[in-house]
Amino acid sequence: MMAARAMWKGVIRFGDVEVPVKLYSAVQDRSVHFRLLHEKDRSPVKQAMVNPDTEEIVPHAETRRAYRTDEGSLVVFDKQELEALEPDSGRDIEVIRFMPPQVIDHRWYDRPYFLGPDGSESLYFALAEALGNSGKEGLARWVMRKKSYVGALRLHRGVPMLMSLRHEEQVVPVDALEPPKGKALDAKELDMARQLIGMLEAEFDPEAYHDEYRERVLELIEAKRRGKRVKVTPIRRREASDDLSKALEASLKKERKRA
Repeated sequence: MMAARAMWKGVIRFGDVEVPVKLYSAVQDRSVHFRLLHEKDRSPVKQAMVNPDTEEIVPHAETRRAYRTDEGSLVVFDKQELEALEPDSGRDIEVIRFMPPQVIDHRWYDRPYFLGPDGSESLYFALAEALGNSGKEGLARWVMRKKSYVGALRLHRGVPMLMSLRHEEQVVPVDALEPPKGKALDAKELDMARQLIGMLEAEFDPEAYHDEYRERVLELIEAKRRGKRVKVTPIRRREASDDLSKALEASLKKERKRA
C-alpha cells in the first residue's frame, strides 16, 4: 500500500492549546483517466475557449468572469476583484465548539482528512486521548488554499480526523421533499418485507463493494493492450414489477435459495 502523503500543515488551537498537525486525505480518486485524441491521426487534442459568434479561439488572458442575474444581465469581474474577496491564508485550525457525537448528520459531510503529528508526537497523542476521554467532537474552522472550511474534529479508531462540512446553504432540508403517497402495505406485505430485510441483514464489509465499472474498464484496457479482441457483454437490467406482493414473494424465494 502506498504511504500517505501530507497535503497540508496546520495547528489545532482551542484555548491556549496548540497542536501542530499534518492533513492527509482519507479518500482518493481512483477514476480511470483518458487522453482525448484526434480520431484521424491519434494525435492529442486539447480544449479551447471559442467565441460562438465568431468561432475564434479566445485566449484565457482575454477572458473575464461574469455572473448572470435573475434578470438576465451580466455582472463582470476582473481577477483582482475576486481575489480581494478570498479569505486570508493561515495555519490555524480553530476549534470553536465541542458537542456530542452524531449531532452532525450525514448530509453535512463533505470530505474526510486524517490528522498526523507534525513534530511533537506527545501533543498529538494528548489530543487523541482528550478527544477519546471526552466522548465529544469539536467543531473547527480553518482556511486552506484560499478556501474557508468548517469541519468536525473527531476520532476514527483512535486517529484524530477532520471531516469538512458543507455550508448551510448547500444542505437541502428533508421537508423540501413531497411526503410519499400511495397505498400502505397490508399485513402480509409488511411481514414479507420484514422477512426480506432480516434475510439481507449483515455486517458492513467494505471489501465487498468495488467500483465495478472501473474494474470492467481496466480489464478492457489490459485486454486491448495485449492485442486481444474484446467482446463487451452489456449488462441486462431486470424490469421492476409493479406488483409489490409478487416482487416480495420472488425476492424471498430467491434469498431462501441463496441461503
